[in-house]
Amino acid sequence: MKIIRAISTRVFIQNSLSSQTENHSIMEKNLKKIQMVDLLGQYEKIQAEIDLAVLGVIQSSAFINGPEVKEFKTELEKYLGVKHVIPCANGTDALQIAMMALGLKTGDEVITANFTYVATAEVIALLGLTPVLVDVYSDTFQINIEAVEKAITPNTKAIVPVHLFGQCAAMEQITALAKKHNLFVIEDVAQAIGSDYIFSDGKMQKAGTIGDVGCTSFFPSKNLGCYGDGGAIYTNNDSLAAKIKMIANHGQSQQYYHDAVGVNSRLDSIQAAVLRIKLRHLDEYAAARNSVAAYYDNYFAAHPKLKIPVRVKNSTHVFHQYTLTLVGVDRAKLREQLAARGIPAMVYYPVPLHLQKAYANQRYKEGDFPVTEQLCANVISLPIHTELDEVTLKFICDNVLELIN
Repeated sequence: MKIIRAISTRVFIQNSLSSQTENHSIMEKNLKKIQMVDLLGQYEKIQAEIDLAVLGVIQSSAFINGPEVKEFKTELEKYLGVKHVIPCANGTDALQIAMMALGLKTGDEVITANFTYVATAEVIALLGLTPVLVDVYSDTFQINIEAVEKAITPNTKAIVPVHLFGQCAAMEQITALAKKHNLFVIEDVAQAIGSDYIFSDGKMQKAGTIGDVGCTSFFPSKNLGCYGDGGAIYTNNDSLAAKIKMIANHGQSQQYYHDAVGVNSRLDSIQAAVLRIKLRHLDEYAAARNSVAAYYDNYFAAHPKLKIPVRVKNSTHVFHQYTLTLVGVDRAKLREQLAARGIPAMVYYPVPLHLQKAYANQRYKEGDFPVTEQLCANVISLPIHTELDEVTLKFICDNVLELIN
């Protein structure tokens, strides 16, 4: 009798597990493939507009510096409320050109966040400048103002705050420090275009328009992304704008007259045409991303093994990434398990800049940046984009919670 019961129990369990697996498979089949960023889905919603705009460029054959580039420049200036936008080839070029235009010299120190993509430090090093890295806040991921102040020396010439993951660094304090020490402020806005910074007096400005110069990327996965590479530099300074424009065009003041050492960095007309269409939807995209973030927050806020991203008080958030900090969770295992269920998850960023081989420096060692090192070991980013629906979000959230419990 006991044997029969045992067999019956085993069959029941196997059938139950089989049923759960089948239900799981059915759910997976009913879901679209989950992407970190669904560029195809986004394109399909604006396909008629995009196709017409791209065809117009092809028919005009004005592929370089055509009317679409000039129109995009003007429209982005209006959107940002900034006097000058200078389009360029990519976000890394934007940072390089900005630093060249500001006249920074070999050996000058430039302070930036350690917890960021390599391009920020890369450009500093390429120009023979000295990257000075500082830690970030553990909850908002933004550059630590106290650490910035401590890092300022007589050789410091600029601060590069990175508006990481979609919200602004503490620009009021940063610009005050810059004014006190006569430093330039170069905003890295690659992940935060459209975000608003709110000053203590209630005044608002778009990210990238507060410092001396702002630099952004239009890489396809960005909130405002083109269908190739692209970038832009913005400033309210007339003379600086003229110099940036000249440097981006081989250092030419007029054709074949080169007044400065420059680079060849331009946004092509097809990319400008795409960006013009997408700029009209940018605020709508930010609202969709905020809805996704709110959904994740609601699911994860109370869980002891998950720390949700904290919004800073003086900035709106456009959620380029939705990044959780794991507490006592094997991140590699979680990513592997999520991937097995068709759910992508990324790590931005797994290695701090001071521990990268390319930026090894005697002044820094492991342990010098405890917050950055802790974040690099424990953060994980979930899919966030304009095409996520509630069914997909629930599937992602349920699986995350199941796997970490």
